[in-house]
Amino acid sequence: MPTPANLSANTARAANAASAARGWRRLLPDSLFYRVTLIIVVGLAVAQLLTFAAIRYERNMALRELMMIGIERDIASSVAILDRLPAAERASWLDRLERRNYRFVLGGSAEGTEPGSPASRQFAAAIAQAMRPFEIVKVGEVAWPPEGLQIQVRLGDGSSVVVHARRVGMPVSGWVMWLLVVQLLVLAVCAWYAVRLVTRPLAQLSAAADDLGPDLKGQALAEDGPSEVAHAARAFNAMQQRIAGYMAERVEILAAISHDLQTPITRMRLRTELMDNEHDREKFRQDLDAMNSLVREGVTYARTLHGATEPPLRIDADALLESMVADYEDVGQQVRLEGKAGAPIVSRPNALRRILMNLIDNALKFGTDVRVQVHAEGGKLVVAVLDNGPGIPPDELEAVLKPFYRVESSRNRSTGGTGLGLAIAHQLAMAMGAELTLNNRAEGGLEARLTLGAAPAH
Repeated sequence: MPTPANLSANTARAANAASAARGWRRLLPDSLFYRVTLIIVVGLAVAQLLTFAAIRYERNMALRELMMIGIERDIASSVAILDRLPAAERASWLDRLERRNYRFVLGGSAEGTEPGSPASRQFAAAIAQAMRPFEIVKVGEVAWPPEGLQIQVRLGDGSSVVVHARRVGMPVSGWVMWLLVVQLLVLAVCAWYAVRLVTRPLAQLSAAADDLGPDLKGQALAEDGPSEVAHAARAFNAMQQRIAGYMAERVEILAAISHDLQTPITRMRLRTELMDNEHDREKFRQDLDAMNSLVREGVTYARTLHGATEPPLRIDADALLESMVADYEDVGQQVRLEGKAGAPIVSRPNALRRILMNLIDNALKFGTDVRVQVHAEGGKLVVAVLDNGPGIPPDELEAVLKPFYRVESSRNRSTGGTGLGLAIAHQLAMAMGAELTLNNRAEGGLEARLTLGAAPAH
């Protein structure tokens, strides 16, 4: 059975292997386009190099066989010519007998050590075998040129001649390397085009999905190209139309329900006024007001899901915020404005006003000190609504942006509303390209931060 130490070692090795794999993955580009292109180009380059290495190896082997067949006979013939020549004429024949891979030196002795590599020993043995019956005095391998041999041969008159022989590799023309580079470039361009042909529809599909915002007015994809791409474009366009149809149908249903409920609510309100018991009459009136508010806000939320048809306009953000704060002061609500945008912005004024009203109303329900802070941050305009209320549990900060969700502490219908105010603000923010986030403040209370898509336009 494996011991705890072995298990620990195996776990450590597995962790190291996983860490190494993550490290390699971090080196890869994030884009699918560049990943596939890199893989194809590297694969083609490796294949080219392997092909080139195989050709070089095969040519070297062929050259070696050719040299082993002919060079020893040439050397033996040259030594025989020197042996037949008078001693006084041999020096003048050395240049004529010299070749690219061997030459002769009269007199002296061979240097070097015994041939070490099998190829050198085979080369030396073949030359010695061909030069019989001449006496081979010494065979040595020298450091330069690489794998060079010096063979001392005794001629018939007793004098010596030293043969300097070496193996010459197969030369490679410069145009061959340029041809390989051009081939690799051509393959890289073809791979890039092929990968682009495959990934461009994915990029278009992703862009179309991003454009399909809350207004459900995304641009239709072109239904052309390869059959798979055209089929995916048709399916995506059909999906857009179905979603838009479902949302429009839901809005119509809610609007119809709201319209049909207005009549019985009005009748119930009239009958409530005829009740003798003042306490019961007030309770019924509150319930009818809550029901009417729920129906009205439900339709408003559905319309925000259906999309915002209000066009963006250039507005004075400071004037808008000052007028809203003044409206709250007129009804006895204390809201402080801190900071200024300093310049006009391009936004949807009615949607922006509705978002800020919902955020301020929510802050006033649970806090007594409500502030609206305005400042630029990271090239964007930030409008934050702060209160000193109880805040929201951290695990419910995202949930409260969903429709009909209320934090169940002491939030009843009279204090917590319908649970649609923040949801409507969130949907309107997404429709106008803004971002709404909620955060608990360290000193207590809630911060509702609205980040608009652009800084003030100077």
